[in-house]
Amino acid sequence: MSIRYRDRAEAGRVLAGRLTDYAGREDVLVLALPRGGVPVAFEVARALEAPLDVFLVRKLGVPGREELAMGAIATAGVRLINQEVVRHLRIPDRVIDQVAAVERAELERREREYRGDRPPPEVAGRTLILVDDGLATGASMRAAVVALRRRHPARIVVAVPIASPVTCEEFGDLVEEVVCAQTPEPFLAVGHWYEDFSQTSDAEVRELLGLSAREAPSPTDKAGGGASRADRPDEGQGDASRNRPDAE
Repeated sequence: MSIRYRDRAEAGRVLAGRLTDYAGREDVLVLALPRGGVPVAFEVARALEAPLDVFLVRKLGVPGREELAMGAIATAGVRLINQEVVRHLRIPDRVIDQVAAVERAELERREREYRGDRPPPEVAGRTLILVDDGLATGASMRAAVVALRRRHPARIVVAVPIASPVTCEEFGDLVEEVVCAQTPEPFLAVGHWYEDFSQTSDAEVRELLGLSAREAPSPTDKAGGGASRADRPDEGQGDASRNRPDAE
């Protein structure tokens, strides 16, 4: 029986429990799809003692029905189009180009907002755990997978707390491993499975990325020569990863 998560932080802790095989490994990098995937990924990265970063993707919503994805764009110029939706709704190329231009500008803004002058992480040869708060059509996640494949990671793991059963199954052909903590039927929508599904703010994304960087274990810690995160008195669990009143 499927359950509703209290918020994205709780969903992340549940998801982390399904990823324990990756704990403490130096080759693992957790990548969140902003913004909603960041609070989930923060809890995953904390539990696995892995570094956390973001990978920017923007859904291309159908004008007037923005919740319906006609495609997605990602860092490095990747653009995927859902031809079935485009054909069914007879969406002209010029409309797709207009929406893509707007979303590209927002993607670039968020890249500056979240990363500043910090370069993107090196992913070649690493195991990537790609996290979002859920999968409905999976358009954004597909764009992320395509873009990341070009950078030659050793392994891509798609990990989400909730997913459409069909979409979760489809990703099995695209990546090395798919971890969907829950696949309810009927699925309805990602937000249906959260008591608190308020939008994550840019401020929260920056805060969680900063907190994760400060908590990142040093090589000495990973070798067993230092205290773990749980043992550090100034790095308790707290409520830093929960949605805040200033969330959009």
